[in-house]
Amino acid sequence: MKYEPKPLFAERMAKLLGGKEEAEKFFEFCRLPSPDSIRCNTIKIEPEKLRKRLEKKGWEIEQPFKNFPEIMIIENGQSLSPGEIGKSIEHLLGYFYVQEISSMLPMIALQPKKGEFILDLCASPGSKTTQAASMMENGGTIIANDKDIGRIKILLANLERCGVMNTIVSKMDGLNLCEKIKKKKLWRFDKILVDAPCSGEGTLRKSPKTYLMWNIKVIENLSRLQKKLAAQAMKILKVGGEMVYSTCTLSPEEDEAIIDFLTKNFDVEVLDIKLPLKTRCGVCEWEGQQFNKNVSKACRVYPQDNDTDGFFLCKIKKLSERGCKEKWEEQEGE
Repeated sequence: MKYEPKPLFAERMAKLLGGKEEAEKFFEFCRLPSPDSIRCNTIKIEPEKLRKRLEKKGWEIEQPFKNFPEIMIIENGQSLSPGEIGKSIEHLLGYFYVQEISSMLPMIALQPKKGEFILDLCASPGSKTTQAASMMENGGTIIANDKDIGRIKILLANLERCGVMNTIVSKMDGLNLCEKIKKKKLWRFDKILVDAPCSGEGTLRKSPKTYLMWNIKVIENLSRLQKKLAAQAMKILKVGGEMVYSTCTLSPEEDEAIIDFLTKNFDVEVLDIKLPLKTRCGVCEWEGQQFNKNVSKACRVYPQDNDTDGFFLCKIKKLSERGCKEKWEEQEGE
């Protein structure tokens, strides 16, 4: 079945990308299968050793980024037998995690380090949590949270498979978790990832049913939730700490609007991000709304630029405890 974007979705993408022709390239790429990408789990094995093991199986492995040898693409993935990647002994042993490259970017931007106190607010299925644990050499502490018991079971299974030992899993609504932690004044995080629930516009390649589910009202409702999640997370971040806000969608209401909201209501700095692939700047105007000029430091990832899924991320540093709490809470309560 061939899925087509709803007219309003197509119109919005043309506006975002600077014209109908570029939007058509976007949708054309979204009809192609995603490359088979994996991330070497350095808790258990070195990238070069994993590569040699996989090549002995006949897998053609490319490591596209010199500074990130753990990122690998299985060039002949489409010609392998169905389920071969997931059923391989290396996967079952936790030597690698099947993960889309754009999904690896938030932790590359956040740079969690050994000894730090990290929160992954919306953690399941665990791709970014296991990546953080690997980068931290299983040191420090990660709080990995999700509100759904079914998703938490998947998260726990992935943590165990990957040999993660530095992570505490919590089952709670993200807003409630932040509220409880806020009351424990000694609990403040060095770094936080808010990989927020979103409309999934960037996942069309692997989830074409998103075309059918796309709805502007859903986007508007999600935007309100995302603002609350990002704001509550900001309250439990240390002064001088850093937060990455990310989504697998491309709608500015769920992306730049959230960052603009944080700049208006908290004492924060939007930071530059260096990533190993091509990104486009965040938009500073959308549907007549002007955003803070520093929102342009956010990164947009498009399928046609890198042969990946679509993605958005932005890195924010907390400068002080000053913020307009009453103002934004009143706005959200209206």
